[in-house]
Amino acid sequence: MLNTLRQISFIALGLSLSLLAQAESVPQATIAIVIDDLGHHLERGKTLTDLPYPLTLAFLPHRQYTKTLAIRGYSQGKEIMLHAPMENTRKFSLGRGGLTANMDKTLTQTTLNSSLESIPYIKGMNNHTGSALTTNKQSMLWVMESLAQHPYYFLDSKTSADSVAAKTAIEFGIPTLVRDVFLDHEQTPQYVASQFEKLIKIAKRKGAAIAIGHPYPVTITHLKSALPRLGEQGISIATVSGLWQIQHPNKAMFPSEKPTKNTQLAFSGDF
Repeated sequence: MLNTLRQISFIALGLSLSLLAQAESVPQATIAIVIDDLGHHLERGKTLTDLPYPLTLAFLPHRQYTKTLAIRGYSQGKEIMLHAPMENTRKFSLGRGGLTANMDKTLTQTTLNSSLESIPYIKGMNNHTGSALTTNKQSMLWVMESLAQHPYYFLDSKTSADSVAAKTAIEFGIPTLVRDVFLDHEQTPQYVASQFEKLIKIAKRKGAAIAIGHPYPVTITHLKSALPRLGEQGISIATVSGLWQIQHPNKAMFPSEKPTKNTQLAFSGDF
C-alpha cells in the first residue's frame, strides 16, 4: 500500500512538473526587433540577414548594398522596410532620398515614391532621424497621403516626443505602430544589455514591444546571445507586421489580404 502511494505521489509530482514546464513555455509577450540604417555595410548586413530569427530590416534607399541585402534578407525570412531619411534638428546629412520641410508636395511625394520603389519586397516604412520633419504636420500629411497609396504599414521611430507621424498615418488609415526602445544609443555591451532587458519588461507589461537597433558589432553580438534565450523568458519574436497581426487577431492588415494565424508569425521556445 505504501509503495502504491509513493508511486502515485511520484506520478502526481511528474505531472505537476510537466504542466509547470508547459506553462512556462507559453509565450507571455511578443517583441519585434528592427535593425535600421542598413545598406552601407555588406558583411554586417549579411550577418543580420542570416540570423535565424524573424527580424525586420530597415534599409536606407539608394545605398550601395540595399538591393542586394534586401533580396538576401527576404530569402532568409526577414521582413523588409524602407528606412526613409527625414530632416532632423541637428542637420545631419540625409543622403539621397532625404525628405525636408522646405520641399513642396510634389517633390516630397516624388522623392518618397522613388525610395519606396527602389527597395524590393518592402512591407512598411519607418523614419531615419526625422526629429524635425515628423513634427511638421503639413509634411507628414503629404508623406502619409503618398504612403497610403501602397499596402504598407508605418512604424514611427519616435525620434521626437512631439512627433505627429503616427497620428497622421492613422488618419489615413495606415496600419501604424510606434517604437518602444532604442537598443544602442550607447555602443557598449552593458548599455545594449540593459536596453534589451527594458524591452522585455515593457513587452511583459504591455503584451508587446518594439525595439530599434543598428548594425553595430556590439548590437549584433548581443542579439546572437540574447535571442536564443527568449523562449526561457516566455517571450516570442515576430516581424513588425507579425506583431501587428498578433495585436489585431482575425483582421487583415490590408483589405486585399487574408488574416494570418498568429502561430505562423512568431517564434518562441527553442530557436
